Amino acid sequence: MSNSAVAMLRLPLPRPLFGTQLLSHPSSVFSLFTASPSPSSSSSSSSLRFLPAKPHRLQHTAAIKVNAMAKRDLSFKDEEVATSADLHFEPPLKVVEYPDPRLRAKNKRINTFDDNLKKLVDEMFDVMYKTDGIGLSAPQVGVNVHVTVFNPAGERGEGEEIVIINPRVNKYSQKITLFNEGCLSFPKIYGDVQRPESVKIDARDITGARFTVSLSGLPARVFQHEFDHLQYLQFQGILFFERMTDEVLDSICADLQALEKKYEENMGLPSPEKIETRKRKRAAVGFGKK
Repeated sequence: MSNSAVAMLRLPLPRPLFGTQLLSHPSSVFSLFTASPSPSSSSSSSSLRFLPAKPHRLQHTAAIKVNAMAKRDLSFKDEEVATSADLHFEPPLKVVEYPDPRLRAKNKRINTFDDNLKKLVDEMFDVMYKTDGIGLSAPQVGVNVHVTVFNPAGERGEGEEIVIINPRVNKYSQKITLFNEGCLSFPKIYGDVQRPESVKIDARDITGARFTVSLSGLPARVFQHEFDHLQYLQFQGILFFERMTDEVLDSICADLQALEKKYEENMGLPSPEKIETRKRKRAAVGFGKK
């Protein structure tokens, strides 16, 4: 995710913040992210954060019920398990940009917690820091597995490095907030997105230990943004512009088309998707359990 949302937590906002970029507030957000162990695992605690790039307008909406137009969570039995080949990569990893088809591909569940996974996580943190990020999901670096990394401080050696593997959402709040988001896979593109104010999740850490965590405010938003990258709804992954209103989407349409043109020029291939076509076919993307 990128930086542009700390204002909603009454924190100073020196520069924008969502997508997977960096914010300079080391300790203020930590108390918002607390984890409790699942009955079968050891305890853990974590925190998250975003990064800013330029000032952005942030807004709140009143408490609104979430219309569950689509369930985002599939059962684990419906998912493929990642093999060692799925975790193979050639360093250094790079952030893939829209409309790269890997952002839409189905991601596989992690079942083996070994050195290959640790190498991927280490490399993801490297990419995140180099791109001034605070969070990154594996499909954003072209590896289609259920892995997300965070560090609220956004700098190596500061804050906490958090690894979330195979996350599942237990509950979304009914209160919705509006926030100006960005994404590393959509450089310099920002738009208002509505998401639940809080969320409760189950996941595994880098060792495979299970944990449960409740997130609210900014950490909840960061997680949900990255979680969308891992989801597979209506035969494709979810990208943040699909949660924007038509009005907001229209405001960034030219920027998305510029990325489509850039892809065609760099790859020598037609863009795998066109925002104009997608707008006409637009499907409902909702939230699950409330």
